[in-house]
This record gives sequence, structure tokens and C-alpha cells, in this order.
Amino acid sequence: MNVIRDFFSNRVVLAAFAAWAIAQGIKVILTLIITKKFDMSRLVGSGGMPSSHSALVCAMVTSIGYAEGFSSSVFALGACFAAIVMYDAAGVRRSTGKNAAVLNHLLDGLAGNGFVFDEERLKELVGHTPVQVVAGALLGILVGTLIG
Repeated sequence: MNVIRDFFSNRVVLAAFAAWAIAQGIKVILTLIITKKFDMSRLVGSGGMPSSHSALVCAMVTSIGYAEGFSSSVFALGACFAAIVMYDAAGVRRSTGKNAAVLNHLLDGLAGNGFVFDEERLKELVGHTPVQVVAGALLGILVGTLIG
């Protein structure tokens, strides 16, 4: 099918998903180095260093810039989209993770007093620090430049 072939040969798509995959691979390696444990879930998990969301959108927008021109409307659209994604990763999603940590701590305390909570723990590693977002953005720009 031409549609599938065209999609997977699109340099913008290739740059975006290559940056995402590299960022996720780095998370697995860093987790292994820091915890001395191989955690395959980091390959698809959110949060951590570097931000794969930032890497993906920055590779995408950089590749668009090379393909369509850095003054094009589609580049501007991609840059605005990238800014929203990165702001969300370091803002709303990071706050969500902090809230989950507090709730998990409260529930752990209640569990010690006989309270039964049947739900699984809330996921705490959801968002990113600003450094993680910048690292992902730089990775994405590099990948977008190399592939774009």
C-alpha cells in the first residue's frame, strides 16, 4: 500500500519517532545505571530523563523546518504545538505526579491503621522537571537536524 509506505518513509515521522525511541532507550539505560535494575517498563513509561514528549515534538518541528522552511505556516503550527506539549509536560503532568505521591503517602498511612484501599497505587512518575524537558528538546532538535 502506498499510504503505509509513504507514512513510514516520511522524514518528519521518522525523525519524531526516532527521537522518541532514543529518549525512551536513554531512560532504560539511566534507570539501569541509577537503580542497578533493568526495568523494561521504562521503554514505554512516561516521565523521567529525558522527556520523550519533548524529544518527539522538537524532532518533528525541526524536521518540518528543514522540509518546509522555518518561515512556513506549518513550522509555526508545529512550534506552537511543541511549546504546548513541553509546557504541559513540565507543568500540569508534573503537578499530577506530585499529587499522586501525596495521595499514595496518605493512603499508606491510612493502611497502617487498618484502612483497606483496593485500588492500585497512583502513578507518580508522570511529568518532567524543566531540565528533563530541555534535555528532551535538545535531543529532538539534534535528531530532527540529522534526519530532517
